[in-house]
Amino acid sequence: MLIHSTRHAQWLSNSWLVADKTGGDAVLIDSGGPSAEIDAFISEHNLSLRHVLCTHHHYDHVANNAHYRQVHDCQICAHRNESSLLEGEIVELSDQQLIGCGGLEIRCLHIPGHTSGQLAFQINDQALFTGDTLFAGSVGGTQAPDHTSFDDLQHSIMEVLFALPLSTTIYPGHMQCSTLDDEWQNNPFVRAWRGIDHFSEQDCLVDGKPAKLLLRAVDYDGGTKCWVRSDDNVLNVVAGSTVQS
Repeated sequence: MLIHSTRHAQWLSNSWLVADKTGGDAVLIDSGGPSAEIDAFISEHNLSLRHVLCTHHHYDHVANNAHYRQVHDCQICAHRNESSLLEGEIVELSDQQLIGCGGLEIRCLHIPGHTSGQLAFQINDQALFTGDTLFAGSVGGTQAPDHTSFDDLQHSIMEVLFALPLSTTIYPGHMQCSTLDDEWQNNPFVRAWRGIDHFSEQDCLVDGKPAKLLLRAVDYDGGTKCWVRSDDNVLNVVAGSTVQS
C-alpha cells in the first residue's frame, strides 16, 4: 500500500493519497492540500484515481474537489448528511459502508461531532483517516459550522475510533500522524475522559460569556484547544483563542 500526502501551508490541512500498488488504483482522502504534488505522484506511479473521499464538507478539506473531478474523472464521495453542502454530483456514503478500490478495502465510519456527517476511513485494517475528529495530541472542536454536540464527539472518539486495534496508525485531517495507542496513552483529552488525569473547573469566559474551563491543551497548530462547560451545563470543545481564564 502506498500513502502520499500534501499539506496546505496556511490551513495545515492534509490530503492523503492511498494506492494499492504502483500502477494500481487510488483514493484521495480530502482535497484541501496542494493538488500539483498529488497529480505528479499519480503520474509518476501510473495510478488511477477512482474516488475523492471527503471526511467532511469544510472548505479546507474539499477545496480541490472540482480539480480532481475534472482532471481524473473520479467520483467525489461524502456522508449523506453533507452531500447537499458540496458542489457537483456527490456519491453518498453511510456508516459501515465498504468501498472496494483495486486491492484496497475501505470502511466508512460515521463519527459526528465536529460536523454532522464527519467520516473516518479505515483502509485494509491498517490505516485510519480521522478527519477533524482525532489529531496527534488533540481533538476536533464542536463549534464549527454544522457541528453536532460534545456527546457525539466524545462517543465518536472513545467508542468508535478506540474500538479499533490500538496498533492502528492514524492519519488526521491536520498535521502529523500518530497511532491509536499513542493517543490512548498521551492525548490530554482522551486521558481526561478515561479518568486518568483529573481536572478542576476554573472560571473563564468563552466568547465573552461566563463558563468553566475543564482542560486546556496544545492543539495541532501550536495554539490551544479547550474543553469547557457553559453556565447552562453544556459541554463543548472550543478554540483556545475564544477562552479567557
